[in-house]
Amino acid sequence: MKKIVIFASGSGTNAENIIKYFENKAIATVVAVFTNNPNAKVIERAKNFQVPTEIFNKEELIEGNVLQKLNNLVPDLIVLAGFLLKLPKSMIESYPNAIINIHPALLPKFGGKGMYGMNVHKAVVENKEKETGITIHFVNENYDEGNVIFQKSVMLSPTDSPEVVAEKIHELEQDNFPVVIDKLLTSNL
Repeated sequence: MKKIVIFASGSGTNAENIIKYFENKAIATVVAVFTNNPNAKVIERAKNFQVPTEIFNKEELIEGNVLQKLNNLVPDLIVLAGFLLKLPKSMIESYPNAIINIHPALLPKFGGKGMYGMNVHKAVVENKEKETGITIHFVNENYDEGNVIFQKSVMLSPTDSPEVVAEKIHELEQDNFPVVIDKLLTSNL
């Protein structure tokens, strides 16, 4: 069985969705959730499914302590699901094409440092976009620049607020993220 480690910084709805999806599948299981936020709701969500959590700070990430803990777990795939820190180069090099991220827009639009969550949705609305979507991509040294694995779009109405855009994106994430992970693990995209 393949091992998935999830990195998350916030509420953890995507993490929970992934844990649930693989709970009764023979292909993979979520073996741990790592977070840099000791108050993140993802900790409680992981606990509800008996998934161990690792809480760390930015220094531990940079200094390699997190990489050491990851190496002990021997994950097949590392999934960033609302994780807000940039991964160090050493981690990316240790897991080539084994770290993926989900971004709440159709990259390359609305990507880069500071472009996450409502910042993205506000930019989409301010730019009067007719559509937006999600991008699942491999992680490299630069924010949101890794090779794209999957994109799915949704049409927008001129009256959509950033909150409405967020709801549409959340639905796309929930419907597609676990399925894309499953396909990635079974077909080595």
